[in-house]
Amino acid sequence: MSARVLRVTGASAVWSPGLESGVAATVECVDGRIAAAPDDAAAAPDGAAVVETLDADGGVVTPGLVNAHHHLLQSAFRTLPGTRGVEMAVWLARMREAYVAARVDDELVELSARVALAESLLCGVTTVADHHLTWPAGADPMQIAGAAYAGAQALGSRLAFVRGNAGDDPDAAAASVEAIHAAHLPGASGGTTADGMRQLAVGPSGVHADGPATFAAMGEVARRLGLRRRTQANEQVDVARAAELYGRRPLDLLEEWGWLAPDVTLAHLCDITDPEIASIAGSGVTATHAPACDLPMGWGVAPVARLRDAGVTVGLGTSGGGSNDAGHLLADARLAIQVAPLAGRPLDALEVLEMITAGGADGLGRPELGRLTPGSAADLVVWDVSGVADAGVADPIRGLLWAAPGRRPRHVVVGGQVVVRDFELVTADERALAADLREQCARRGIGR
Repeated sequence: MSARVLRVTGASAVWSPGLESGVAATVECVDGRIAAAPDDAAAAPDGAAVVETLDADGGVVTPGLVNAHHHLLQSAFRTLPGTRGVEMAVWLARMREAYVAARVDDELVELSARVALAESLLCGVTTVADHHLTWPAGADPMQIAGAAYAGAQALGSRLAFVRGNAGDDPDAAAASVEAIHAAHLPGASGGTTADGMRQLAVGPSGVHADGPATFAAMGEVARRLGLRRRTQANEQVDVARAAELYGRRPLDLLEEWGWLAPDVTLAHLCDITDPEIASIAGSGVTATHAPACDLPMGWGVAPVARLRDAGVTVGLGTSGGGSNDAGHLLADARLAIQVAPLAGRPLDALEVLEMITAGGADGLGRPELGRLTPGSAADLVVWDVSGVADAGVADPIRGLLWAAPGRRPRHVVVGGQVVVRDFELVTADERALAADLREQCARRGIGR
């Protein structure tokens, strides 16, 4: 059988965690993996190869970005009246009202996922962790999850679907995890399909919404199936509700409930003390920063540098359209650099590039993602740096974050397949996707 080779040529620089920064080279992908050298194709069993060349002339190549925390459904609920600059408890209530009024179902979930994932690919994001928390009464969880997976499959994006929970019945939620796994990840190992395109995790919303029974049930099903665990912690409402209900801090409760462990990722962490940082660093927990959600809403700023300096692996997420109306991870990475000194030392751009690649991947337990080292998944992005916004930039790698924060990638590759070519989606019509979701929003009265 012929090897399938994609050769990315002409780049002025290639950056990846684990590689010397800024090394110019040809990147070769063989059968969906990064090759050790450009002549690896010759090592195919029959000596033959089907070779495609992708022109990266003068551009910068990075690994595909990993959005470590998103809520894809919220892409149908952007800029809703009364949801900006309000306390988190008020925001949560208004979002719940909007979901009920919109009659959320698998059709809306799939259309929202397609739009959000198309936006993500057009921003260089090749893997998205979707923390899905909305499960309407009477809806089939397998259909809801299947709709999100179908949206990702149609576009060629990797999706880590997090079966979330926000006050729903713990046993029913745990049972649905097993049903989703059986239906949509047949033969999966460690919660990830053999091709790496689908992953399943579990994720209570947080101690503000879910009690010990939910964390126990979700933890047990995760243990049986080998799934990652994820939750949101130490947000504004999380801290207040933990004090009100338990007289405790959220992280104290998570530790008591067995949720400070290496298979757990905690999102947000805006209100966290130095002793708590030391505690999660010692536990092996990974973290996700979401500055473009938390900062504009007035919900706080996570002390990212202090977390990293303590040895905590940190990824970056956009969160959803209900609080951050864009899914542009590179722009949010720039914001992370800008706000870091408000909560600690400044962050270097290369640190944040690591967060949006290897950091997010490691939080998903996916060391094959977020890197361009030999054997890694062939997910990569070619960034054009030839325009006026990059003129005068001394370091084009750091310049990816500092200059032109709203840039689109020239090419995007997932598993060796080109999904964005010359700034345009290959796998879907961007404008048709947008029109479909707009029609759905109008029909359901979303935003009125």
